Amino acid sequence: MSYAGPSTDACGVVDDLLRFSLHDGPGIRTTVFLKGCPLRCCWCHNPESQRHTAEVFYRSDICRRCGSCRRACGQPASPGASFDRETCRDIAAAATACPTGALQLVGREWTVAQVMHEVTKDADYYRSSGGGLTLSGGEPLMQVSFAAALFDAGRRAGIHTCLDTCGVVPWESFAAVLPLVDLFLFDYKETHPQRHRELAGQDNRLLLQNLDRLCEAGAAVRLRCPLVPGINDSPEHLAGIARLCEQHPTLQGVELMPFHRSGAPRYEHLGREDPLPGYPSASEEDIARWHAALTALPAMSRTPLEFGPERSKARGTSPRSSDSSRIEVSPLCTRSPGAAWRTNSSKTGGSGM
Repeated sequence: MSYAGPSTDACGVVDDLLRFSLHDGPGIRTTVFLKGCPLRCCWCHNPESQRHTAEVFYRSDICRRCGSCRRACGQPASPGASFDRETCRDIAAAATACPTGALQLVGREWTVAQVMHEVTKDADYYRSSGGGLTLSGGEPLMQVSFAAALFDAGRRAGIHTCLDTCGVVPWESFAAVLPLVDLFLFDYKETHPQRHRELAGQDNRLLLQNLDRLCEAGAAVRLRCPLVPGINDSPEHLAGIARLCEQHPTLQGVELMPFHRSGAPRYEHLGREDPLPGYPSASEEDIARWHAALTALPAMSRTPLEFGPERSKARGTSPRSSDSSRIEVSPLCTRSPGAAWRTNSSKTGGSGM
């Protein structure tokens, strides 16, 4: 599988590239995380993907305070001086100069050809598992031209394509990739528009309009529903999930994504405040309660359901049925914070929500 299409020089800002991903669509996949997102969800586990521009992770616990970063960006480096986010003039140079890995650049410009060079390395795994290429983020359609070029490259290489989206982008962005995407993983975070705005920064009207149009166009769509105990797991929202299944009988499934704390250190490493400091991860009791509540709803009872793997297992380890809709439970976040200090190809992640 190789790509030699006309868009190999198109560029975009990539947060990370994760090979052998098991949580971002069917089979074994390569997930490419693009930077930039229109939402600011209070439970976001990949805050480094929110801004479109490059940023830097800083871990003070492994910083030697050697001054290498300061010298690299043209600042005075007195003994014991550590990285200063406010005065750093060149974060890329500072991160490159760091001898301990205490600084890591988050966000680099990649061409389509560079991305596809990595993606096609696992072509045999895609063929044997039914996997492929997933674009996640952030919101990939914030870089719609780059996303379309990547999907076009995937199609030309015979690779299954999947878009993980928050849905809050103009319809024109969806229209640009609609012919190139085999599966849409579509976020549904909160039913009430004002509550959605409070939790994510924008209401849900646009995403619902886009969901309607995708389903009307015959797209393959799977709902992804992040649930945070006591925040967006109200009976009204669970009923809203059931109503969407009733309104859109062609949905290919519902994936519940319980909140957990693994993304919390990323806020500190970015120099930002955690929106949910100390908030507990979802418990097994929470998950059981959500299951019971959803299956008890009349609208959901008319929809064929299949409960998928537990949080610690990879999607796809449970039997599949021919049901048009089903519920699965997967981790809201599986990218280990520690993975942020390894190379892109070694991260152990999932999608951004």
